Amino acid sequence: MQSYLDRNDGGIGFADFQKLIHEMYFEKDEQRGVDGTFMWLMEEVGELAAALRQGSQKDKEEEFADVIAWLTTIANVAGVDLSKAITDKYGTGCPGCDRLVCTCPMTEKP
Repeated sequence: MQSYLDRNDGGIGFADFQKLIHEMYFEKDEQRGVDGTFMWLMEEVGELAAALRQGSQKDKEEEFADVIAWLTTIANVAGVDLSKAITDKYGTGCPGCDRLVCTCPMTEKP
């Protein structure tokens, strides 16, 4: 299998990451389904909250990665292309004010 981490910039884009997660876990994820997978995501969000409050930088990095991985897993099971969804919603600016630098009031969720 091709390694998605063997890139010149050392990073991985959403499309490659989603494909990687699909290849590694899809059979199990599909069996677990969206509801079961969502519960794992919520557990990881709780671990991220704890790491943000009192964790080390490494703890924070690992928990952010876990949250993104479980969210990506749900997208795979639900048939959502994350790169397309991100581009469609945020690719031209804030969905609330249509600007590249958001000017929405702090009291509103863009």
